[in-house]
Order: sequence, then structure tokens, then C-alpha cells
Amino acid sequence: MKLQILLRKIHYWGSIIIAVPLLLMIGAGVLLMLKKEAEWIQPASTRGADASLPTLTVEQLFDVAKTVPEAVRWRWIDMKRVDFKPSKGMVKFVGPNDWEVQVDTSNGQILQVAYRRSDFIEALHDGSFFGDSVKLSLFLPAGIILFGLWGTGLYLFFQPRIVMRRKRKAKALAVQDFQHSTADKGSKVPAE
Repeated sequence: MKLQILLRKIHYWGSIIIAVPLLLMIGAGVLLMLKKEAEWIQPASTRGADASLPTLTVEQLFDVAKTVPEAVRWRWIDMKRVDFKPSKGMVKFVGPNDWEVQVDTSNGQILQVAYRRSDFIEALHDGSFFGDSVKLSLFLPAGIILFGLWGTGLYLFFQPRIVMRRKRKAKALAVQDFQHSTADKGSKVPAE
């Protein structure tokens, strides 16, 4: 079987095999690219009153965050993320229920409470939402096949162009050789 035919078949069937996981990867990836622009995906970081050293301990800040109805049952051990933003004078607490509470580190004021979807979207993007077995047995091979599709696609795109360029060069050389050979014959003076 010719290489080009084999690569076309790999490209064709590979595209079908990875269609569903790739749709999830691309869709979630696009949303993740927009997470800083769309507060629906990830809440924007607010600013505290003072960006100097915190005046409250982490424990005190966490206790303040737990006063919010969405965070009442939070336990420190269950937290998904605690993200300090020193330049903004605040800390983000993200709980197991994906709610985010932003607290001012200088006065303990609650700055914002919002639902955070970016972690869920990221889990869809890399397949971990479905568990490690699905991530490694479906999403990882889909990524590897996608890399193969990229390679075969590049080959199938450039190969005909390279062949055409070689044919044009060969034709130009043939024409040039012909012109040189006819010019040489025409310049010879016949012997008398």
C-alpha cells in the first residue's frame, strides 16, 4: 500500500475515533481561554482595602469565609484551593462545592462570593471528570491520535505541493537543456 493512501486512511479513521473526546477537549479549552474575561467561568479577583502584610491569620480569614451560607459546612481539609493574592490584599477560598469566597486580608471583610466553574471545565478538558481510568484510556490516546492527525495532515497538505514544485523544476530544466542544445546546434558553422 502506498504511503499516501495509508496516511489518508489513518487520518480518516483517526478523526472518527477521537471525535467525541476531541469535541469535549476543544469546547472546554475554548472556555478556559476565556476564563479571565468571563466571570461566569471564573469570578474576577477583587481588591482588598490594603495590600500590605495581612493583619489576620489564615485561621481567622477562613472563619470569616465560613460565615457565608455557601461555606458554612466547609472544613479546612476539604478545601479545593486557597489562593493568596498579596498584591490585591485578598485571599480566595474555593470549597468542595465550587463556591469561591474572597476575603480582605487586612480587615476580614468579605469581598465577593461567586460560583467558580473553571475547575469543572478544566476537569472536562483533561478528562479527569470521568475518572483517571477514562482520562488515561480515552483522553490520552485521543490526544496522541490528534498529534498523529496533525502530522499526517501536514504531510498530506505539503506532499502534493512538493511534488508539483519538483515537476516544475524538472520541466524548467528540461526546457533550459533543450534551448541550450538547439542554440548549440544553430551556432555551429557547417564545414565546407
